[in-house]
Amino acid sequence: MTEFPILNALIFAGLGVLVFVVAFSLAIRLAPVDLWKEIKEERNVAAAIVAAGAALAIGWIVAAAMH
Repeated sequence: MTEFPILNALIFAGLGVLVFVVAFSLAIRLAPVDLWKEIKEERNVAAAIVAAGAALAIGWIVAAAMH
């Protein structure tokens, strides 16, 4: 932590985004099916809901951990 609050906020925001991207990519890769193929080519709404739920859950966890 530095003595500059704006710099602290930028550092924590950058770390939060980085942790979110890594965790979300890992969650998508561990899914039993190729979610992007299901969403894009098959137009599977359920797969899109699963991906959105994973993104929200990971985002809440990262936000709570950094708060």
